[in-house]
Amino acid sequence: MIKLVYFVNMARIEQTILRDIQRRLAEFLSLSPDQVEPQPESLLSGSVDLDFLVRAAGYRFAVEYKSRGDAAEVGAAVRLVQRAAAGSRTKLIPLVVAPYIGEVGRKICEDAGICWLDLSGNAHLVAPGLRVSVLGQPNRYKRSGRPKTVFAPKSSRIARWLLMDPEREFTQRELAKAAGLDEGFTSRIVRHMQQQDLVVRSSSGGIKPRDPRALLAAWREAYDFSRHRVVRGHIAARSGDEVLHRLSSRLRHDGLEYAATGLAGAWLLNQFAGFRLAAIYVASMPSAEAQQAMGFRQEERGENIWLVVPNDAGVFDGAVERDGICCAHPVQVYLDLKDHPERSAEAAESLRQTLFGKVSHV
Repeated sequence: MIKLVYFVNMARIEQTILRDIQRRLAEFLSLSPDQVEPQPESLLSGSVDLDFLVRAAGYRFAVEYKSRGDAAEVGAAVRLVQRAAAGSRTKLIPLVVAPYIGEVGRKICEDAGICWLDLSGNAHLVAPGLRVSVLGQPNRYKRSGRPKTVFAPKSSRIARWLLMDPEREFTQRELAKAAGLDEGFTSRIVRHMQQQDLVVRSSSGGIKPRDPRALLAAWREAYDFSRHRVVRGHIAARSGDEVLHRLSSRLRHDGLEYAATGLAGAWLLNQFAGFRLAAIYVASMPSAEAQQAMGFRQEERGENIWLVVPNDAGVFDGAVERDGICCAHPVQVYLDLKDHPERSAEAAESLRQTLFGKVSHV
């Protein structure tokens, strides 16, 4: 049995988990577990609340373990190991560990140049003279039921308003008023966001995202477009642009609140790419007479239009007009592109850079 005598924050990490991390790291580096050696806390300078330090194959790793591998937890771990490595008296390789780290968490680590591994058997360890990449192992730690989230339809109004103006410090009352939420409910959501390290509160009480990109990534990971009511159909037209203009003109004529999203929204916002499928939020489904007037037929085969009745009216917050058409706010369009076809992944990345390319990070 491995004797755990090195620096370990035992208040935050159990010995069984620690042994699992040792075993995985040894496995990825082709070592025996007893070659994963202890390192003293004295290698760290300043007060960094790190889980533990370890040496293996000639490398020293600053390790932070999270019980969840979602974007919020991974983002918090990345910031901590970066600080630990920057303030160390010796060369340390920052390493984030969780039971399972999904696609979004992996991207957060790799964009920050941080190594990661999960206890399910996946890893990305890159340093001078070291390159280990293991992918494809399934999540061995799935939990039943839907986890609690600050990104439920109503709760997510808070994140939306923070991301629509990420450099602004909102008071809690301002957030509640803007989002149309009760102040008590807003207080609970903000507190949960602070606990997940998604937002920071200034000395004057102002609230803003700790890192807008991390907040957006966390929301996108939890977001599920299929929870809206989507009515698929077809309108005879030569292009997606013609569909979009014809439909928006009719909806405006009938006085229905609407907003384009998905690839149609991305086109309106930055002309990223042409599109065939137009997705449009509508406050309520148009009447049968209105559908007939716009030439809309409900069918999934050959569909070129999605009429989307949202699960929360917050999707209309921050909507803007482009080329005479109402378009959902770029944050909402970015989220919706997660589950859309055609060139949605490329359009989402282009939009993300447009949104936060000039926003500073904490």
